[in-house]
Amino acid sequence: MPLLILFLSLWFASFSTSVFATDITVSLDRSPVSVDESFQILFTANESPDADPDFSPLEHDFTIQNQSESSQFEFTNGKSNRVIQWVVTVMANDSGNLIIPVIKFGSDASSALKIVVLPSSTANKNAAHDDDDLYLEVTTNTEKPFIQSQVLYTVKLYRRVDLAKANLSEPELNDAVIEKLANDANYTTQVSGVTYVVIERKYAIFPQKSGVSTIKPLVLTADVVTRGRQNNSFFNSQTTQRRIVKSNPITLNVQPIPATFTDSHWLTAENLELTQTWSGDTAQMKVGEPLTRTVKLVAHGSTVGELPELNSVKIDPQLKAYNDQPILHEDKTVAGIMATREEKIALIPAKSGNYTLPAIQVSWFNTQSQKIEIATLPEMNLTVKTAENAAQVPVQTVVEEQKTIPSSNVEIDNALPLKVSGGDLLWQSIAIFSAIGWLMTLVFLFLKHKSAVKKATEVVESPAEISLKVCVKNLKSACMNDDSQAAKTALLDWGKLQFNEISLGAIALHCEARLRDEILRLNTTIYSKTAEPWQGKELFKTFSENNARAKLTTHAKIDALQPLYKL
Repeated sequence: MPLLILFLSLWFASFSTSVFATDITVSLDRSPVSVDESFQILFTANESPDADPDFSPLEHDFTIQNQSESSQFEFTNGKSNRVIQWVVTVMANDSGNLIIPVIKFGSDASSALKIVVLPSSTANKNAAHDDDDLYLEVTTNTEKPFIQSQVLYTVKLYRRVDLAKANLSEPELNDAVIEKLANDANYTTQVSGVTYVVIERKYAIFPQKSGVSTIKPLVLTADVVTRGRQNNSFFNSQTTQRRIVKSNPITLNVQPIPATFTDSHWLTAENLELTQTWSGDTAQMKVGEPLTRTVKLVAHGSTVGELPELNSVKIDPQLKAYNDQPILHEDKTVAGIMATREEKIALIPAKSGNYTLPAIQVSWFNTQSQKIEIATLPEMNLTVKTAENAAQVPVQTVVEEQKTIPSSNVEIDNALPLKVSGGDLLWQSIAIFSAIGWLMTLVFLFLKHKSAVKKATEVVESPAEISLKVCVKNLKSACMNDDSQAAKTALLDWGKLQFNEISLGAIALHCEARLRDEILRLNTTIYSKTAEPWQGKELFKTFSENNARAKLTTHAKIDALQPLYKL
């Protein structure tokens, strides 16, 4: 028993550590770097780790020059998040593919990270710069890019003097999209044994026209600080000297679209990912209940303007589709631009059966391998079942009852006088009085039926209006209390009265776009596998606006439903 308790205690301790461990991410200010250049390693956490970091493992492959710690608060969606960051400035001891090791923060730890360290860049420096105390150097990752592909343009300002003010022009290239990447990097490096401070800036350039073109030289206008003594003053005066420095131009030979690329949409990227997710179980689709498909395309080394439409394939008309506006996003990093296109489509089956979603294919040109590739989401087969609470519409068969009236073959001889006996007179009198009685009874029944119909009409109209008001009241209460199940019930009752529909998906089809989206969002939340909080204020707001705009037609819809209540 004591051993069991000890085992459970150790297991719980390890479990608690893994669950509540602080997430510490590691990143670089730039990559790759040269062996004679300093660079920064950034460790970031969203809460205080278990203890202070131990950076000694870095000393195996790197020389630590400086380290600092900062803390700040970020506000996202009304919530405050604390961000703690440690910045360590280092230089690599040797070139090659190195590993930034795991750094422990007590029981917490960061992950390892690879970095490429290039050989000394001193040999690549122009000899004309050996004696310069201020100069520019520009490079590109390729001089033969394909049209609309990404060109990384790197600017480095080398200085060993102080600057009071400086202004650097932007790169210019005709028929090109130019984007500045991330923030500038600052570090020191050795050139011919002389230490320089370097400011590095990167741009992503996307040529839009094939042929030979030139990126114009950059121009740096700087006020260099000089020190001197004037008028035998005991105080040193600071003066500046205006300097203008130009970079070298770079010529690009932009290649056209390869003849082997036959797709109508030209797309280039260094890497491309095509994925999809679903809001629910695709094996449990039901008639009238929506399921949202999210297709996401991520392209490294491309812009969002180059990404193609994804949900453009035709599907079965019985599988109603509602597309949301695509979500477009660009991330600018030191490695280039990462473009993302995300499309959501709500699918609502109109009847049970088997449906096929065609494959989605995106052809693209891989600028790394110089090959054409195809990203594919394979064809999907969906099986839709009838919803458990689906309405069974009764088929009414009208049976006409045919009554056979025997024809009379009695002939009256007009030539003979009609003789009426006393017994016949008695029966004739009785027949006349009976006819009068039946006539009075029919009149009475007719008037009674007319009155009953009038009363029935009054009774039918009143409960319909009251029921609608009750539905709206219940929906408002459910939305204000963020009760998704109660909101669903109120909407179903309202939809039954208004549209004679019995599912949220079917009710949504009768509503305007904003209310439709809120109803589908509620339906998705209810059937989601993960319990997510739902807020109903937006649903009731759009519901009220929808009713206000439809005020003139609401009474007509209620009147159209009245015959159903009269049955």
